[in-house]
Order: sequence, then C-alpha cells, then structure tokens
Amino acid sequence: MNPSFNNTAATDKAILRRYLELPQPADKVMATYIWIDGTGENLRAKTRTLDEEPKSAKELPWWNFDGSSTGQAEGSNSDIYLKPVAIYKDPFMLGQNKLVMCETYKYNKEPTATNKRLSCEEAMQGATDQHPWFGLEQEYTLLDRDGWPFGWPKGGFPHPQGPYYCGVGACQALGRDIVEAHYKACLYAGINISGTNAEVMPAQWEYQVGPCEGIDAGDQLWLSRYLLLRIAEEFGVQVSFNPKPIPGDWNGAGCHTNFSTLAMREPNGIEAIDEAITRLKARHKTHINMYGKGNERRLTGRHETANINQFNAGIANRGASIRIPRQVGEEKCGYLEDRRPASNCDPYAVTDIIVRTVCLGEKDPEEQAAK
Repeated sequence: MNPSFNNTAATDKAILRRYLELPQPADKVMATYIWIDGTGENLRAKTRTLDEEPKSAKELPWWNFDGSSTGQAEGSNSDIYLKPVAIYKDPFMLGQNKLVMCETYKYNKEPTATNKRLSCEEAMQGATDQHPWFGLEQEYTLLDRDGWPFGWPKGGFPHPQGPYYCGVGACQALGRDIVEAHYKACLYAGINISGTNAEVMPAQWEYQVGPCEGIDAGDQLWLSRYLLLRIAEEFGVQVSFNPKPIPGDWNGAGCHTNFSTLAMREPNGIEAIDEAITRLKARHKTHINMYGKGNERRLTGRHETANINQFNAGIANRGASIRIPRQVGEEKCGYLEDRRPASNCDPYAVTDIIVRTVCLGEKDPEEQAAK
C-alpha cells in the first residue's frame, strides 16, 4: 500500500525519521492542542513547547488561535481561546509529548457555537449517580486524493456489496494498513478502543470506542478521529465521515451509539431500557436534529437503517431506530443501541441529548403542553 507513488505532495518518510529520532531535551514537552472548528465536523491542531510534562489538563495553559481562519470569528476580533480539557500520549512524537483535546471560547469567554462539550459536561454531572456508559461505533470511508473510495476502479465500481463486511483478502479489505496503524495508535494514546472491522461497503471501516462513562466518550471519540486523520495523512489517503459518500445501492456510514445506565445493567434492567425507549421516541425529531448533517441521505429505511421520519425499536433489528441486542433481550438487562446518529455527528451533542432525555427526563415544549 503506497499511494504516495502518485501523490505529488508526498514526502520521504525515511528522511523525516532521521529528525524525529533526534534526542529531545528532558525539560521540553511538545503539546499539540486539538479543537473542533466552525464546521462542527472538522478538526484543527497546532503545537507548542512546554517546560515540564503535564499530569492533567488543568496543568496546561489556555492558548488562542485565529478564529477568522476557522469559521469561528470575524477578522476584526479574531482571537479564540483554547481551554485544555483532556490529555493523551502522543503516538507520533512519542516520549513525554502530549495530545490535548480543547474546548473553544470567544473573546468574552462564552463558548463558541461549535463548543458542544460544555453543555454535555453539565448533563453528565447531573446524571453522575446513574453512571451513563457509552460505546460509540465510528464508521468512516477511505478515499484517494481524488475523492474516490480507496481501491475502487477509477470512475467505476467494485463487485456489489456482500463479500466486504469483516472481509479478508486484497480485494475485500481495502486499506487495512491504516486501520491497524490507527488501532495501535489509539491503544498507545490511552483511547479505550474496543475493536475494529471492515464494513459492508468496500473501503468503509468501523472502530468502536468504549465503554466510556460520561464526558470521556466524546473526548475519546474526537481524539480517535484526530489520530485516524493524521495516520491516513501519512499514507496519502483521505478519511470521509460523510454519512452517504456514494449514492445508490451502497451502505451509508453511521456512529451507532450504545448506551446504558446502572439501572439498565442490573437484574431486570429491561424495564429501564423500555422506559428509555419510550422517552427517546417522544423526542425523535429533536434527537435527529442533533445526530449529524446529511443524515436524511442515510436514514432511508434501506441498507440497515430506519426511515428518518419514523421511530421504531426491536430486538436484533438493524432496520430499527433503536436496537436491543438479542443477548440483552434474553438476559433482561444490559444496554440499547441508538442506530440513528450519522458518522459525522458530534459525539458531545449525541451523548448530551441522550442523557438529558433518558436520565434527566427533559421533554420538548409540545410534549409538556400535551400533558
């Protein structure tokens, strides 16, 4: 796998390695600050030098950047603040160097429009006693530099879907090098990645993050996306989180969200699961609005999805809005899977509204008026 042969922007990694292997002073740490830009989907990053290794995000200084270049501020008042909220080991620079997930704040210290983490953390604090757990299934598609799925015939299509899900072989598993590099990088960084597999559409893959409690789910999924983008960059390959990258008879990409509370995980937790589904049904449209852009192209009722305008739930039903795993149905406790979130969703927004609906009992105005 060496797409750099046809990549005019490629560089020689062997030369780079000579410099990366240079000894680094013991009293210097490279900290890469990472944040969500004005699109609410893309990540940005820049690096600074610290004089000692931080042990927690609270030890790191706030920083700033030019928000007029990221869609987050006007040029006449462009500085946006970066607040460190989570730190991880850096699998690129190694040693004591760090990757830093950040929140973004405007000049007046109010959160930016794409800072969904602040609200999410407030919800998680309100539900601490219920111990909300999340397992996020991040699907994505690998593309070549021309924007066509990696390994597909140029301007053409591979064999129809069927042999690719969890597939093995040169014509089935397209881009495995990136997938395995990403898996190891996540483990090194401290991401609770729990698995990976090839998906139904060729060049489409999935990895799972979790179980994570509370705010950690959003932090870790965003950081794992950063790692994926950086690793694919080194291979000269693009990563798409488009929920329907190829129209037609090809599966879309989602971010199925597995969720449970302590009550759901305990004996006879199925009652709490059923109550959660009732609450989720009542706010279906509100949740859809928080579950990612362009999701209507994916949630069509075909290709293992429910229709975006309808809500349904079922045991082992991958065509449902909410799936109850068969084992959960048999054991009468466990978790539910919300299959509606798109691959480009903001996990802070998704986990936030799930907790507010299920754990905190929030309702839409029309639902309250009906009572």
